[in-house]
Amino acid sequence: MTLAATASGAPAAAMWHSSVPQLQHIIIIVQENRSFDSYFGTYPGANGIPMHNGKPTICNPDPNTGKCIASYLDFHDINYGGPHDPPSFRTDLDGGKMDGFITAAKGYPFPDKVMAYHDGTQLTNYWAYAQQYVLQDEMFAPTNAYSLPEHLFLVSNWSAYCSFPNNPSTCTSSFVPGQPLTGTYGWTDITWLLHAAHVPWKYYVFGGQSGDVINPGEDDGIHGIYVKQDAKIGSQWNPLPAFSDVGQDGQLNDIVPGKSFYKDAAAGTLPAVSWVIPDAIYSEHPPNSVKTGMQYVTGLVNAAMSSPDWHSTAIFITWDEWGGFFDHVAPPTVDWAGYGFRVPGLVISPWAQHNVVDHQTLSFDAYNKLIEDLFLGSQRLDPTTDGRPDPRPDVRENYPPLGDLLNDFDFSQRPRPPMMLPNAIIHP
Repeated sequence: MTLAATASGAPAAAMWHSSVPQLQHIIIIVQENRSFDSYFGTYPGANGIPMHNGKPTICNPDPNTGKCIASYLDFHDINYGGPHDPPSFRTDLDGGKMDGFITAAKGYPFPDKVMAYHDGTQLTNYWAYAQQYVLQDEMFAPTNAYSLPEHLFLVSNWSAYCSFPNNPSTCTSSFVPGQPLTGTYGWTDITWLLHAAHVPWKYYVFGGQSGDVINPGEDDGIHGIYVKQDAKIGSQWNPLPAFSDVGQDGQLNDIVPGKSFYKDAAAGTLPAVSWVIPDAIYSEHPPNSVKTGMQYVTGLVNAAMSSPDWHSTAIFITWDEWGGFFDHVAPPTVDWAGYGFRVPGLVISPWAQHNVVDHQTLSFDAYNKLIEDLFLGSQRLDPTTDGRPDPRPDVRENYPPLGDLLNDFDFSQRPRPPMMLPNAIIHP
């Protein structure tokens, strides 16, 4: 939907109502398997890898050699991470000492690679976004698990197993929710609230190879037979087709092929809420190319910046979980599921603050909190009020230390023009 800008630069009224007129379009771009320290550990002003005279001051012991391996700069575009599941998380965490990352990866071909990091000479566009807009250095993955629970929390703030999929009351907390088949997930996701409020959304999924593997437990980026990813097929990175409420609402058609994002952006028909999911090649999931993933994200950002919707848009870029890569910050414990380790977070908007590092405690719950505050009158995914009760143990958006994403914006400034970056890839 095209919005005409007012003399002040603020957009005119939309068909749906936002509590902040300058923000009518929220775009959440989710990449894969990178910790904060592995991408922004040396970014100026961020809570990065502890250094003295330019050298890391902490290390992780290597059980195979007896040496303690410090973080080191890796100039390779292809890297290997480590295991990323709850047992590996506990090993990595080591009671808060954050020194078990190599130990957890000891069965991998290159366990020391989990200590590697990149900097602005390699991540040129990501660092340029941080320098021009907002970098979040306390963005924690919502769980201490693997991709599927992270993507479930992204859209619902919960991961559960439902003994009777169409009955939310039969769902119990679980990192093993079952295969994402149609109607498998019975608890409530945020699209239920958006539909009830007539707020349009789309979940853009690029077809190709999924993050799912035929043999669970082999999803380490090295082994495993991967399965097809498609907008109409439930998968680890595309769980919405499996939510029973999406089918009940008749909104399965709002899960769409990723390439339509470019068309919607160009036409000025982006919905209020968009999620954008890559296929494996463009995901940065090891061993896929960091450079290719960054160029794909740049193509998405350039498309949004070229859109008639740009003046009322906020783009959030994050990575679903740590991928086994080292991070030096122990996450806070919120509930049974997490938080997980830090992942990078970027905010891009004509209204975003300039060259700011946001130190607020954040997680994917903050995305849903923002969506709810903007478009739903602060209605939460709360079983006591959302009209579709499920037995989730808490309301994640109400966790007191959770920050407010609106703090990343300055609505008194003149909206800044687009910053189109080179070397962009249009995902086929």
